[in-house]
Amino acid sequence: MARALRPVGLEFIDSAPVRLVFTATARAAPGTVYRALAEDVAAWPRWFRAVALARPTHGGSGREVRLRGGVRMQETIMAADPEQRYAYRVDETNAPGVRALLEEWRLAPAGSGTLVRWTFAADGNTPFRLGLTAGRPGLGLSFRRAVRALDGLLAAQESRPGRQ
Repeated sequence: MARALRPVGLEFIDSAPVRLVFTATARAAPGTVYRALAEDVAAWPRWFRAVALARPTHGGSGREVRLRGGVRMQETIMAADPEQRYAYRVDETNAPGVRALLEEWRLAPAGSGTLVRWTFAADGNTPFRLGLTAGRPGLGLSFRRAVRALDGLLAAQESRPGRQ
């Protein structure tokens, strides 16, 4: 059963009781990575294995996301700064124990590519916080694999005939 979470603002990225921060480098330029994150939401399952479905809602100001394993989320886009940042707050979920959740993807030029930093900011009951902290290595691995897969997908799109 889905439950409403506590609404939080962007400042929650810095003040959340649990903050997991991961980085990876993509060969694609920041603008290309940003478009994949923020504008091609429906393609997330093609590169982020944990995501079974992603679709924009409310005219693009929200998202519906379903993870493999059955977790469902309704989200609000909190920041959409081209080539720099994409952040969203989970407003409703069926995940147990979570009280507040905000994710932020920061993009910065890195040589000829992009440094991608993903911050997972959360609050919840003690078992949720402990589980999230214990799951940090798995979340980090999932994130790094997703960035690699996204990078491969973007490179394949760029090399298709007719693309410039």
